[in-house]
Amino acid sequence: MDRSHLLAYPEQELTTEQEQLYQRYLRRRCAHEPVAYIVGHKEFYGLDFIVDQRVLIPRPETELLVEEALQEIHQRFAAGSTPIVADVGTGSGAIPISIAVAEPRLPYIYACDISPDALEITRQNSERHHVSSRVRLLKGDLLAPLPEPVDVLLANLPYVGQDEMGDMTADVLDYEPHLALFSGPLGLDLLYRFCKDAKASGTLKRGGVMLLEIGYQQATPLTRVLQELWPQAIVHCQKDYAGWIV
Repeated sequence: MDRSHLLAYPEQELTTEQEQLYQRYLRRRCAHEPVAYIVGHKEFYGLDFIVDQRVLIPRPETELLVEEALQEIHQRFAAGSTPIVADVGTGSGAIPISIAVAEPRLPYIYACDISPDALEITRQNSERHHVSSRVRLLKGDLLAPLPEPVDVLLANLPYVGQDEMGDMTADVLDYEPHLALFSGPLGLDLLYRFCKDAKASGTLKRGGVMLLEIGYQQATPLTRVLQELWPQAIVHCQKDYAGWIV
């Protein structure tokens, strides 16, 4: 039941089956399992997404990535063009599905992931939010499966350094998929490869925009790499709503 129902009917008692289920949930939470995995869903950008241990739990800070993408997409529509958009490392599909729902003029958006399990969750979420015909699932490593150059390229890739494992809570370290969390000692390995591949492959169109979520200590080294690859590019780092660089 939702919160309003709970407040409206405080006298309602649990059945025996409900109480047993609650006790099982409570034991799982006491073992540090994230609530999103226990209940099987998580809210993101006003939408409800199916999640389990095959995918990373969507974080509120990633909503800023969606907002920045939508702003760019709106500007391109206003200029008379229909942008090609792709999200790489899509996980649960929270980013492309949120964009597809918020911008119905967008005919399609690519959602890429190397994990078939993650893409299955994305498929379920696409159907859940009635955008399965517009969210095109692609399996492969980073940019490899994209069939055409894009105008707006998004990526929330693994950016946690293996050196940071000791600082992480059990909720994350013991339950969320390490494939979606870690990328080398400093967390930069995949980000570096992604940027270099984007340059070498010509995936990003001339005048295109790349939007990345990165770690709070990664702005300086990543900016250096981007400016080496695209000397004429404007590189802008922005803080998320929690005050961290994104």
